[in-house]
Amino acid sequence: MNIPPKRIALFPGTFDPFTTGHESLVRRGLSLVDGIVIAIGINEEKKSFFPLDKRLGMIRRLYENEPRVSVESYDSLTVEFARKTGARYILRGVRSVTDFEYEKTIADMNRTLSGIETFVLFTEPSLTHVSSSRVRELLRYGYDVSAFVPNGMNIVDDPNG
Repeated sequence: MNIPPKRIALFPGTFDPFTTGHESLVRRGLSLVDGIVIAIGINEEKKSFFPLDKRLGMIRRLYENEPRVSVESYDSLTVEFARKTGARYILRGVRSVTDFEYEKTIADMNRTLSGIETFVLFTEPSLTHVSSSRVRELLRYGYDVSAFVPNGMNIVDDPNG
């Protein structure tokens, strides 16, 4: 019996914070692959709003009952981490033409470097306005962001994060 290898996709990003748009991509991506590794990239030059441990904890709690999803962090090239995790694909989301052009360039580079394919899911129309940077801005000004983060993800008062 010839059992095909698992189809694992790496979903890289800073996820600062993880939004309803990200959650939608994971949910929809799981219908296409056997598993998804949500990979939080560490960029020492970038000032994060939430510490890495809090981001890891919040997303892990969100998917604690979904065995097909794991959450890790990495500080290498995305394709190197994809190889390390056994991911054969990279999952990305696109909200606009500008996003598409940016993602295509990265996908082409990643394929050239590693042979790893990127697949892109277009953002659901009702979520095209949601981005981590907009959510961070709302948080800075004290606004309720519960409409833009997954249900049950308390990013403001989470004592475990």
